[in-house]
Amino acid sequence: MDLLDLRKEIDRIDEQLIPLLIERMGISEKVAQYKFDRGLPVLNPQREQEILDNVGEKCGEHGEAIKTVFAATMDASRALQHKIIGGGKKLRDEITESLGDGKITADGECVACQGVEGAYSGLTASKLFPGSPVRFYRQFEDVFEAVYKGQAKFGIIPVENSTAGSVHESYDLIMKYRFYVVGAYDLKIEHCLCTKADTKYENIKEIYSHPQGLAQCNNFIKNFDFTGVNYTNTAAAAKYVSECARDDVAAICSESAAKKYGLKILRRNVQNNNSNRTRFIVISKKLIISDDADKISLIFTCAHKTGSLYRVLGRFSMAGLSLTKLESRPIENDEEFNYYFYVDVLGNVREESTIDLICALSDELPEFEFLGNFKEINS
Repeated sequence: MDLLDLRKEIDRIDEQLIPLLIERMGISEKVAQYKFDRGLPVLNPQREQEILDNVGEKCGEHGEAIKTVFAATMDASRALQHKIIGGGKKLRDEITESLGDGKITADGECVACQGVEGAYSGLTASKLFPGSPVRFYRQFEDVFEAVYKGQAKFGIIPVENSTAGSVHESYDLIMKYRFYVVGAYDLKIEHCLCTKADTKYENIKEIYSHPQGLAQCNNFIKNFDFTGVNYTNTAAAAKYVSECARDDVAAICSESAAKKYGLKILRRNVQNNNSNRTRFIVISKKLIISDDADKISLIFTCAHKTGSLYRVLGRFSMAGLSLTKLESRPIENDEEFNYYFYVDVLGNVREESTIDLICALSDELPEFEFLGNFKEINS
């Protein structure tokens, strides 16, 4: 039997499976109505596990592979039941009430950023909210506290760089405060090596910048045998160098920060990659969903057992949604190494299949947080 014959055999079996799967989904619809009438939850983890264990025992050496097929079938069945029942009503109502008619605006209210004037976050604020005052804070958590206390309508924080990767502190704070994400901006980052006017290039020993800035320029730093020194912010580093009595220090910062603090630009574009970009998000205490929203952010946990994350991620694929970010962060004070998962998904909750999925997951998962649906803008 050649490959063509073998493929025909597989096609023949698949043709037999299709009507059975359709019949199974039809029965799932009846199950959904039964559960709805009696107020029963869609998910029955004990029954699902019993079915999977039974499949594994019956299928011998192929048990694990076929259990995966059955698990996907049950996930599809539950998705259908949630759609019929209208699961996640509380979250569904919250999302529906937050749908806006236009773009997100600060209406002249204060926007909070980390660092000092000249910081990249401040540049982002001026792009997103022109005309709104920007208040700077020393630490990332101070930005969250400013939003929490009502000192600022929005906060802007960096979450990811195309060269240095995730800003883990930002994700940890997102997990802690659970504010909504109402906007995002991808800013092109062009770093400059800057010093006081009388500092000579050959005398530079130390370069100050935020750890992300140093990481984005580590090839340059290594090639010239400079010592990188962590500082709270790139613009704050520029301010420090401008006020420092030493003549052997420099800062890696933006051109605007150099001009703000009277520094001389010795080298431009010292970043590793000329396509270097940082993604900033806009945090808010209030959920606002603009009409042009194209990205969704979520936090969830799942059972600490084999395949649980795989099955959750499969639900996004089943709904035709593409994940653009998956970040895991340890749950504080958890001795069993459980994790929070942060995901970004392309989509808009105005699509019925998308809101059905989000509401279904909110009903099923141990912890689930809808952080927002927003427009991501590229500079």
